Amino acid sequence: MQYDIRDPSLAEKGSLRIQWAAQSMPVLGLIEERFSAELPLKGIRLAACLHVTTETAQLARTLKAGGAQVAICASNPLSTQDDVAASLVINDEIPVFAIKGEDNDTYYSHIQSVLDLKPDITMDDGADLVSVLHSERSDVLAGIKGGTEETTTGVIRLRSMAADGVLQFPIIAVNDADTKHLFDNRYGTGQSTVDGIIRATNRLIAGSTFVVVGYGWCGRGVAMRAQGMGARVMVTEIDPVRALEAVMDGYEVLPMTEAALRGDFFCTVTGNIHVIREEHFLKMKDGAIVSNSGHFNVELDLKSLERIATSRRIIRDFVEEFTLPGGNRIYVLGEGRLINLAAAEGHPSSVMDMSFANQALAAEYIMKEADTLKKEVYGVPESIDKDIAHLKLEAIGLEIDVLTEEQVKYLSSWKMGT
Repeated sequence: MQYDIRDPSLAEKGSLRIQWAAQSMPVLGLIEERFSAELPLKGIRLAACLHVTTETAQLARTLKAGGAQVAICASNPLSTQDDVAASLVINDEIPVFAIKGEDNDTYYSHIQSVLDLKPDITMDDGADLVSVLHSERSDVLAGIKGGTEETTTGVIRLRSMAADGVLQFPIIAVNDADTKHLFDNRYGTGQSTVDGIIRATNRLIAGSTFVVVGYGWCGRGVAMRAQGMGARVMVTEIDPVRALEAVMDGYEVLPMTEAALRGDFFCTVTGNIHVIREEHFLKMKDGAIVSNSGHFNVELDLKSLERIATSRRIIRDFVEEFTLPGGNRIYVLGEGRLINLAAAEGHPSSVMDMSFANQALAAEYIMKEADTLKKEVYGVPESIDKDIAHLKLEAIGLEIDVLTEEQVKYLSSWKMGT
């Protein structure tokens, strides 16, 4: 078995951490039990480009239990947990190509390595795997039955590919499932982002001014958690509806040119390029802390910051100091990459339980429906979304009401009124 990881001797530590995560992932556990009995993925080769975390390990083991041959690479150079990678290789015999801190060349060579599996299904987080597949690996492309996409940024890229007519196989947008983005993006990103910022800096959030750049589901979560820790939260937005929502949620909304003057902490969660730029860095106060929790580090214009800085140094793990011509110091966290995975452990397992349940069931759905799916981006079927929600409620010991026959009749009739 080929693999490329930092240190196989870390496998025991990784195994214990995976066991800890599994305790909070009951839905995926139930799916793994069924997959083991039914083998819906028997003989299928699956290439996954995901954050190599304890939760991803649970997904990989579930897919393997379903009969799939799985290979995994990292979807971000700083998101790999090296002990988890070691455990998957040594204990589960799953090929992993991921090392925390790998350079760009290694990152893309690892993508090539999982594509050497000649997969039937792709599983992506950010669409780098699909992008490389379309641009460089036509030898593999013809055999793909379908793929899944985990995150907002990836879905945006894939919908662009579909609109341009270049997407060569169907994709299930796992990110768009209610049991994914309403929970993972909001509660997972919210908690893990603030956790990453605190671990990297050990600075007090309470009493600070915290600027959230973008008010999608991830931005909502970050704003909620920062406010809950006592920060004065400001939001910058380009969408008028989201801006109004932020105002009515109790946050101050203003342009970045104004927010740059006032913020102590900045966190980007937009999925877009250069939302904090040179003109913003130059306005920031001394000691401003800048981070990103969107998928790619392009949200920060780091090349411009490097160009205008008179000096730079690593002052502590995951914190780089840039001194500007006027003497003000800007601190960039985690090289501008996903701070919740660069400096912390990513989303809590209980949230990823639903996200990765969607991934597993979407893979099963692709195999069942591959002949009927077009080269488009599809949402997760509502039946899968609802099943996952019911399983999660059951797992945490909660029951909900069901409609009576009278209520069903009322909701389906246009004749019944007051």
